[in-house]
Amino acid sequence: MKKKKLQILVSLFALNSITLYLYFSSHPDHFRHKSPKNYFPNTGNRFSSSENHHNFHSSITSQSKPWPILPSYLPWSQNPNVAWRSCEGYFGNGFTRQIDLLKTSPEIHPGGGWFRCFFSETLQSSICEGGVIRMNSERISMSRGGEKLETVIGRGEDEELPVFKYGAFEIEVNDRKKIGKKLTDDEFLKKYLPEGAISRHTMRELIDSIRLVGIDEFHCSEWIEEPSLLITRFEYANLFHTVTDWYSAYAASRVTGLPSRPHLVFVDGHCETQLEETWRALFSSLTYAKNFSGPVCFRHAILSPLGYETALFKGLTEQIDCNGASAHDLWKNPNNRKTARLSEFGEMIRAAFGFPVDRQNIPRTATGPNVLFVRREDYLAHPRHGGKVQSRLSNEQQVFDSIKSWAMNHSECKLNVINGLFAHMSMKEQVRAIQDASVIVGAHGAGLTHIVSAAPKAVILEIISSEYRRPHFALIAQWKGLEYHPIYLEGSHADPPVVIDKLSSILKSLGC
Repeated sequence: MKKKKLQILVSLFALNSITLYLYFSSHPDHFRHKSPKNYFPNTGNRFSSSENHHNFHSSITSQSKPWPILPSYLPWSQNPNVAWRSCEGYFGNGFTRQIDLLKTSPEIHPGGGWFRCFFSETLQSSICEGGVIRMNSERISMSRGGEKLETVIGRGEDEELPVFKYGAFEIEVNDRKKIGKKLTDDEFLKKYLPEGAISRHTMRELIDSIRLVGIDEFHCSEWIEEPSLLITRFEYANLFHTVTDWYSAYAASRVTGLPSRPHLVFVDGHCETQLEETWRALFSSLTYAKNFSGPVCFRHAILSPLGYETALFKGLTEQIDCNGASAHDLWKNPNNRKTARLSEFGEMIRAAFGFPVDRQNIPRTATGPNVLFVRREDYLAHPRHGGKVQSRLSNEQQVFDSIKSWAMNHSECKLNVINGLFAHMSMKEQVRAIQDASVIVGAHGAGLTHIVSAAPKAVILEIISSEYRRPHFALIAQWKGLEYHPIYLEGSHADPPVVIDKLSSILKSLGC
């Protein structure tokens, strides 16, 4: 008997070892840092004694957070064979064309900065990164940013968006022929950072402001040694648009092969919002550009595309023929029409808040499945917002009360109806409610964007008024591989029995 138990233990240990080997061998980016050959962390004796004192000080003082292990993770390594307009081209690393704008030559010009971009033919956008870069915030016109919302009521949007003067960003070079010149020209910007339908392309404007300077002119009040993402945001208080920014920042971090989660610098003047809780959870730290005192220098800076350039946004106006699939299936059988990237991203959000990401079955509490009703509430979103949200379901309270009453008398199994008052919940509580839901019900609205973090077997029931027949959440469900059901209304009033009938059918399919 003891011998048999020992054999079982040995077998389980061997199986576990093989599983871990296969996982880590397929996750090389967890241990790979694609530092360019011209990246020099050792600054030598280029600083005066006073500058060396500042070199050990930084507004970003926290250690970088490690990447969590995600069940849906697939490698983000450079693959030149990614097909144009494939699912990987849209959602993964389609940024396969590398353009080196500035290289340093250790043999001829030791030290100095570097800059390069990775262009995506599919998304028509670039992820860029560089080293030994100085930000001169006094040359960026915008409000300070990060203020409490109540203190800046009525402030105009133009005050919050950055305007970059020439030299707002600078890169040190040792080649005398390059000193005083711009990093790039209009031809590069048009080809690799096209404006498209974006009225103000702030990443393009930032790169256009970069000036090349010599060693004698390159002085820093402080250095940021760890990789930092420079982010500019537009619709920063809207969950859907912020999720596109989160996704873009996550993709940029993976494409550039960062060994751990980067620090964030918001190069905008927006006030603080509830959504910053998730920004802080996802990345290592958060600072506003105007919060630095004096010119700050980055050993490694990354610029992520605008959220408007992600597949999440582009899918609203162009056909993206992709369906969600498990990473395990795609690892064994690659398919250009399937993706696990949104599932990976949703797991990243859940892991950032410390929630388990290894559950693959239908969420079910000890008392029964959760039915989450995502509510729309009045709340003050930004300085120009009146605090009132436009109703997408005129009798929302009636529908919710009817579902709750019906659930109390449900004979097949115990149902937990969750009142999703997201405007009055922390972001962590919102993500918890989403991941624990078997069925997610709600009228069309930004709160449903949280379904990116839903469990793989969750079912979505969207109630759509005639005025808001937009594909946002049907597409996210499709790209995640979630079961999705719409209820189309003639106006904005829903018939509770119709909603309950559809919900009952869904629950029956879940065995309840």
